[in-house]
Amino acid sequence: MTYSLSRRGFLAASSASLLGAAVPLAGHAAPIPRSLLATSRTLDIDGRAATVMGLLNAAGQPGLVFDEGERFSVRLENQTGQSTLIHWHGQIPPNVQDGVPDMPAPMLRPGETRDYDYATAPGTHWMHAHIPSHEMQLLAAPLVVRRAQEAAEDRQEVVMFLHDFSFRSPEEIFDELGIVASEGHGVAGMSGMSMGGMSGMMDHGAMGGMDLNDIEFDAYLANDRTLGDPDVVAVEPAGRVRLRIVNAAAATVFWIDTGALAAEVVAVDGQPIVPVRGRRWGLAMAQRIDLLIDLPAGGGAWPLLARREGAAEQTGIILATPGAEVRKIAGKAGATAPAFDLDLSQEAIFQAGGPLAARPVDRGYMVMLGGSMMPYSWSIDGQVWPDHRPVACGSGERVEIMFHNMSMMGHPMHLHGHHFQVVALNGRALAGALRDTVYVPPMTSVIIAFDAGERADWMLHCHHMAHLQSGMMTVLRVA
Repeated sequence: MTYSLSRRGFLAASSASLLGAAVPLAGHAAPIPRSLLATSRTLDIDGRAATVMGLLNAAGQPGLVFDEGERFSVRLENQTGQSTLIHWHGQIPPNVQDGVPDMPAPMLRPGETRDYDYATAPGTHWMHAHIPSHEMQLLAAPLVVRRAQEAAEDRQEVVMFLHDFSFRSPEEIFDELGIVASEGHGVAGMSGMSMGGMSGMMDHGAMGGMDLNDIEFDAYLANDRTLGDPDVVAVEPAGRVRLRIVNAAAATVFWIDTGALAAEVVAVDGQPIVPVRGRRWGLAMAQRIDLLIDLPAGGGAWPLLARREGAAEQTGIILATPGAEVRKIAGKAGATAPAFDLDLSQEAIFQAGGPLAARPVDRGYMVMLGGSMMPYSWSIDGQVWPDHRPVACGSGERVEIMFHNMSMMGHPMHLHGHHFQVVALNGRALAGALRDTVYVPPMTSVIIAFDAGERADWMLHCHHMAHLQSGMMTVLRVA
């Protein structure tokens, strides 16, 4: 299964067949909703069948692609056999369409359909169930809104969609960690913790007293495949590629390694930045990165790898010209990948292409991130959801939030309904990237700024699924 779509192919073929879309006729008040099916599917994971979930368009392919200016007119049908709900990560829909169970809309029952309609936000985004156990069963897919200038470029579009996968059920994993699995996005409480349940999970990936990986997965996937049978994307000699990478993993930070190919980072979390060149970039859970790659004039095959932080496991895709030899790549590298961005040096490199307008800050908050591996509990301001202290503000106010991480794990913090700018790292001011998910390493502080949007409760949480399931969540209350 490939996630590649060239501009030439896009122009040559019907958008309905490629993207599961119906083109609106001039004069119609609204487009015909695109079909999106939440369903189950079977993957071949290194020769072993795995039943997972998925989000498929009308053509039976993962995800949706829009052009800038198109409305997000989508009819979601739930055929998973379980109640679920989808969050449109990186989009800014009306709060009622945001996709968090009971905040305020209920979950979608089996067999039920629901229509969504709002103005799209351009960039590389994704969509996923806002129920940790469902997201861990791969109920997620790319959601790309191409800017007008991107659509006009003669660049082949390639998506690399990353997952971590276990043959164990999410409930088994939560039980091993000591979390009581619950319906919905909330937490039912903490179970008794046994040393046996945590054995083999505490020390893996620990560096300098920090815990990098608290869950062992069976496989690491790029576009639903391991390196045992990778997604090989056909490219042209001297081709020009826009690589959109989404870290849809539940609990894994990846290092992106372009190997022999130089790359230019032009966007993070779907938002343009001042371009930066390099060959290795870290990507925390829920974050995205856009790379521009110009291929050599001669033919060849070029692996684009995602290496697991603090471990040897890796996954990836391969760009290959016609007839090129595609060599086997091991699922484990010869060396352990380092910890990601402990000093925030990568985040400091990124500068917003279009920063927030300067204005006084109306409200400022410090949000404390805490928790530990034993007992396995993660908190915001010392509280575990459903207990929480809302971050309160008024619509239109300029708000700053300092995330102060006093735990020994990093936390990718995601704010719904807003794009924010990173404005300080460990007390040092900067005109950082616009984002919707920022990684806060252990014992660091990150300040974000944004203008509060629609009057509603917007979810603010860690995007590590086990941390979310254990209660690492609060709300931004816009009044």
